[in-house]
Amino acid sequence: MGVLTKKPKTFEVQFNDPNKCVYSGGDKVAGRVIVEVAEVVHISAVKLFGIGCAKVDYNKGKIHCRDEIEYLKYEEILHLDHQPTDADGSITLKPGNRYEFMFGFELPQAGCLVSSYVGKFGSVQYYVKAIIAKSGHSYAECKRYFEVEEPVDINTQELMAPVTGTKQKKVTCMFIPDGSVSVVARIGRKGYCEGEDICIDAQFENSCSRIVIPKAAIIAKHIYRANGRIKQFHEKLTSVRGDHIISGMCDVWQGRVLRVPKLKPTILGCDIIHVDYCLRIYLHIPGSEKLILDLPLVIGTIPYNGMNSRTSSMSSQDGSGTSSTCGSLLSSPPSYCEISRDSHMNSSFTPLLDDYDENDSPIFMRISEYRLPPPPAYTEQN
Repeated sequence: MGVLTKKPKTFEVQFNDPNKCVYSGGDKVAGRVIVEVAEVVHISAVKLFGIGCAKVDYNKGKIHCRDEIEYLKYEEILHLDHQPTDADGSITLKPGNRYEFMFGFELPQAGCLVSSYVGKFGSVQYYVKAIIAKSGHSYAECKRYFEVEEPVDINTQELMAPVTGTKQKKVTCMFIPDGSVSVVARIGRKGYCEGEDICIDAQFENSCSRIVIPKAAIIAKHIYRANGRIKQFHEKLTSVRGDHIISGMCDVWQGRVLRVPKLKPTILGCDIIHVDYCLRIYLHIPGSEKLILDLPLVIGTIPYNGMNSRTSSMSSQDGSGTSSTCGSLLSSPPSYCEISRDSHMNSSFTPLLDDYDENDSPIFMRISEYRLPPPPAYTEQN
């Protein structure tokens, strides 16, 4: 008796709806397993598995850390309609025929799954696996992956609330005090979806002797846990920058826009993989560490519906955007912060400053070379 060596001519999993890209908890995953053979094959069964699993795998020093959590486990023996079985219960597949084994199963309800994710040190993946068994052993197998996205509705009281923060940093040069820098910032809400605009209100002050650059970026925080140890890294996704701020001056952002790119939703419900986001507002200080202010973000799947206009980030785009922290600062009489820098900067003394994020040599201002115009006249009223 010869040993069977040829694998099936066609062996694949197809879903009933090829246009359905994403599944959620409670959805039905249905389709067929297609089999075509190049020679007569007697098989004992076609088995189907629905599998969903979170895995992490990384090295922490000399220790290999690995862990996994199962979210989906489904198993079924598939049958052919109107196909007789042999006396021993096996099925005979013949060349020239196309065999379709139908399947269908429901995913666990919403809240029991975790959104699909593929990262540097871990993943959350879902797939359908089919196995052809012959004489009790695996003869051939195939897989078909599918995406799961757990809904995250940003139209909740917590995610629609404004987020504010403030940070200050003292700057030194060779251990000698060199003034300070500070930032006060606000965004209209905590939750955003792909394509929405984050409108940033912020005030930056520079009382050190260097030129500083205000910037903002969406940061993804990836955290992996295994064997009692944590591995994490931060990833900058998209950013915006402001104008240089010279010594003794400040700058104000009023509704500076940063659009949310295509991102995976926040992953909080997994014990071994955590993916969170923040809006990082920071000042680049040459020769010193950055001043960093992180405002928490939640990236959702159900976008803002416009019902809660008071906390909508779009409010900063209309003419009445005075509810922000910085808006209240702008209602006071004009000050040196409002004077255009172009009107008093001497170009021959303005250093060329590239947009570096890494530490570089300190850049100091020659304050004595600048001629500031007198402040605008105003009278204070009690």
